[in-house]
Amino acid sequence: MEFEEVVRARRMTRAFARTPVPETTVAQCIDLASRAPSAGKSQGWHLLMFTDDEVMQYWDIALPEPDRLRFAFPSLLNAPVIMLSLADTQAYLTRYSESDKQHTGLGDSLEAWPAPYWTIDASFSTMTLLHALHDHGVGSLFFAHAREQELRDAFSIPDSVQILGVIAAGYPEDSVPRPGRSAQRPRRTPDEIIHRLKW
Repeated sequence: MEFEEVVRARRMTRAFARTPVPETTVAQCIDLASRAPSAGKSQGWHLLMFTDDEVMQYWDIALPEPDRLRFAFPSLLNAPVIMLSLADTQAYLTRYSESDKQHTGLGDSLEAWPAPYWTIDASFSTMTLLHALHDHGVGSLFFAHAREQELRDAFSIPDSVQILGVIAAGYPEDSVPRPGRSAQRPRRTPDEIIHRLKW
């Protein structure tokens, strides 16, 4: 697909078939996503991935059985791949403590940073991954995680690692897609987005 087509056609998928996604396809998409910008090439983006039988280990914590009865998107649980998108803050302190970056002072503490580049960079990679999956014919959904402390405890996620959210990936179910509640909100035009000289 042409890049413009990928961007315009990509949508969040909320209903998945159980068909497995080849590991090579997922790996290719992650490789593309790893090429997104990264401050100082700190490369603090990580994915905690669940596939096949592992997927329910995630859902058992994030959406326990009793809560599934009233869940609005039950076919979301069919997604054969679940990935937690993570940002390692320590990677940035370590990188900016190295000799070529030490003069910036950004290796001293997270508070020294004017913006949370670990979050920014991991977000770049996450969005690139969503586009790459679409380009490979794989649907995806990025959604906010729930029960953060339970996820950290169950899967040994350190406190220094930020959880940005969750990516579900798989082939879309054949049924008519049910859009999210916000889908009909109008998209702002470039003129509404651009500010010149002042807000």
